[in-house]
Amino acid sequence: MTIRCRPVGVLAVAVAVLLAASALPEPASAYRAPVIAGPLASLLSASRDLGPSGAGDAQLTVSLTRSDRTDSLSSWARGRRLDVRWQPGDEWAIVHGAARDLARAFDVPIHDYRGRRNQVFYASARQPAVPAALAGDVSAVGRILSYTPHRMARPPAPRDVPPHGLTPQALLTTYNAAPLAAAGHTGQGATIVFFAFDGYDQADLDAFADLSGLPRFTPVVVGGRPDQVHGETAMDLQVAHAIAPDARLVVVNARPTVEGGGTFEKLSQLFTEADRQFPGAVWSLSIGWGCEKIVTATDLAPVRSALSRAHRNGTSAFDASGDTAGLECKGGEDFSSPPGAQDVGVDAVASVPEMTSVGGTTLSTDPQGRWLAEQAWTDVPMSQGTSGGVTTLFDRPLFQRAVSTARDTAHRLVPDVAAVADPFTGVRMVYDGRVVLGGGTSQAAPIWAALTVLMNQYVIAHGGKRLGDLNPLLYRVAAGSKLPAFREINLGSNAVDVAAAGYDLLTGLGSPNVANLARELLDAQNATRP
Repeated sequence: MTIRCRPVGVLAVAVAVLLAASALPEPASAYRAPVIAGPLASLLSASRDLGPSGAGDAQLTVSLTRSDRTDSLSSWARGRRLDVRWQPGDEWAIVHGAARDLARAFDVPIHDYRGRRNQVFYASARQPAVPAALAGDVSAVGRILSYTPHRMARPPAPRDVPPHGLTPQALLTTYNAAPLAAAGHTGQGATIVFFAFDGYDQADLDAFADLSGLPRFTPVVVGGRPDQVHGETAMDLQVAHAIAPDARLVVVNARPTVEGGGTFEKLSQLFTEADRQFPGAVWSLSIGWGCEKIVTATDLAPVRSALSRAHRNGTSAFDASGDTAGLECKGGEDFSSPPGAQDVGVDAVASVPEMTSVGGTTLSTDPQGRWLAEQAWTDVPMSQGTSGGVTTLFDRPLFQRAVSTARDTAHRLVPDVAAVADPFTGVRMVYDGRVVLGGGTSQAAPIWAALTVLMNQYVIAHGGKRLGDLNPLLYRVAAGSKLPAFREINLGSNAVDVAAAGYDLLTGLGSPNVANLARELLDAQNATRP
């Protein structure tokens, strides 16, 4: 090229050399921040390092010491060519800007990576610390990571129907919800919101309703229906309709939360908007956002604050604990190492204390659907079954202080409750035009959501209010109720834990005896009133 012969070419070559040098990996000795070990290290090692990130808008979450102002944080950020997103009242904020500026401000490398599924994301292999200048205003910082190893918590495919499968009436009978339905509590005026990664075929919903002798229904869709159809959302909708056929069902497209960075900020925004549009609804999540060891408690602060606001409007929220048999940190496709101690963990969103996490069971009934027995669900190989465990992110909440487990005495325990998840003993549904059986903890979560709609109606009809933040009430009932409100599950195991009498890390407090539980929740609610 002729430019090489001109004086300006010298400058061009010099710039090129400098750019090439800047693209080289930084020496580890240049940073004091500690290297992050465990599942995040596994994720990065399984990905191709593309060098220093060129992202134009990278971000991380910070926890604040006060929720009324962020003047010093904003001033500090502006001096480093960064911006701050914050809403008054929130105890967290987002610091964002060009990756190179964010890296310089927090003294950590930020690189681009190409994952095994060809996804490109930015991440820092080192954990940033609170800058000294912000020590009085910022208490902690999260991870710099724009990829979330999300999941749909379900078996690979629904099973063909064996001789039996839970019909709507059998499902009501199994969990002793039939008395509430007979009293007219069938979901009138109530709303169930499903946060989903996939779509559904309306023809399957119509076929299910016709097969079950229930009214046809068309869900409300928020954010556009996801293009892919895997049967997850179809199962969630049909299970809920079987229990609460008069409830309005809403599908919120959660796929954008895992497209690019800011996953938990985006999820918080979805929660906030759902709470605004459908106040007092019951939420069901049959999807997951990855192993909690990949993130920090600060990263989940936006989710917790949105859940707390929704609770105040009467919302109860349920999340599937996962189907990886306690190896939630092994559940992502990006992890290639054999199972080990670092693979033991729980789903990040299911672990927050404000979420009611739902484990899974294998169910035995008579031909009429009357409950006979339940045990913790595990399939062969043992890598598939109900998940649960102890989160490392959150201290033991007050509502769990009365339960114990040998594995840990100081942190949040997962799950809280359980329902049928075994795809051989699951709920009859229609998928791709075929009658099949659903399964997974993703079946258990909408079961609990729909049953809570019925219990809400019972409680309100008897002078109470929407149950809202359900966990404190559930554990209060379990600690001392007049009626047997839970079916205790003390058989079964997964890859990590064994079911036991009382609370366990596979099925929580157990499955519900709904008619009794509704009465006891009303009593517990009345006992907590000033």
